[in-house]
Amino acid sequence: MAELVVDGDQAGALAARMGIKVLEWSAERVVGTMPVDGNTQPYGLLHGGASCVLAETLGSFGAAAHAMEFGGIALGMEISATHHRAARTGTVTGVATPLHRGNSVATYEIVITNESGARVCTARLTCLLRRRDRP
Repeated sequence: MAELVVDGDQAGALAARMGIKVLEWSAERVVGTMPVDGNTQPYGLLHGGASCVLAETLGSFGAAAHAMEFGGIALGMEISATHHRAARTGTVTGVATPLHRGNSVATYEIVITNESGARVCTARLTCLLRRRDRP
């Protein structure tokens, strides 16, 4: 899979600063990790909402990979997330899988778990897609 580039810059600069690593990337499955040591946020948030950044990163990489398959691009996205528990130590792992993939919209479910396998966050990301040859 080619590296995802947006406006001449590698996508995911914020994700990289947060320590997010994308381990597997395709339209069928995206897997990534993020360190959470020192998290003191309440209500299950990771570093003030970083679980949403991890979910957005993984879901948008899946949508972009799908769009690339038919010569399209991924545009705006909408995400909804439910936080199940706080992750305060170690590393969390997120897995994004498609719920729906079409030529105009892709929806991915993202499940984020802690090192013991317990769910930290569940999210759903919907991304608008457009063919490159359309204005």
